[in-house]
Amino acid sequence: MSTSETGVRARTRQAIVAAAIDVLAADGGASLADVASAAGVSRTTVHRYFPERSDLLAAVVEEAMARVETATERARLAEGPAPAALERACREYFELGSALTLLFGGSIEIADADWERCATSPEDDIGAVVARGHADGTIDPELTGAWVENLVWALLYSAWSHQREHDVPRQTSLDLCLRSLRKAIAA
Repeated sequence: MSTSETGVRARTRQAIVAAAIDVLAADGGASLADVASAAGVSRTTVHRYFPERSDLLAAVVEEAMARVETATERARLAEGPAPAALERACREYFELGSALTLLFGGSIEIADADWERCATSPEDDIGAVVARGHADGTIDPELTGAWVENLVWALLYSAWSHQREHDVPRQTSLDLCLRSLRKAIAA
């Protein structure tokens, strides 16, 4: 197999996985034909890359987890003032709407080992960011790390839903998410 054939195969595989993330996030029971259509390939092509639905689902989970890991690294949670770090996290995670909806939506089963692979280092944990904000007086001391983490996910979900259900621009939804976060965590 030539390098160009390998590149085409990798791009086709990636297109199928990306389409599957979007399609399955919208409808957890979507068929492989739905995925194929969204990827712009035939169902036979999907089966050539992923002989069983479980093979595709494993690739989807792997890709979604990789996206979360990359977004967490880009958010640089250990740097700067705590509120700014939480805003960076929201900005990065906002771009993962379909992947996070799929991971947290319960339509596919995710093994504990997959969640552990995605676990952040202690300094990149939202709880550590909140503790830093408590120490420097920038985050309400009554709000626990667990509460703020749940708040971040709830605000992101609200932003994705608002964008989709009310046909508002992505940036408008993200701006509302960040404004709500600032107000909610303010000391």
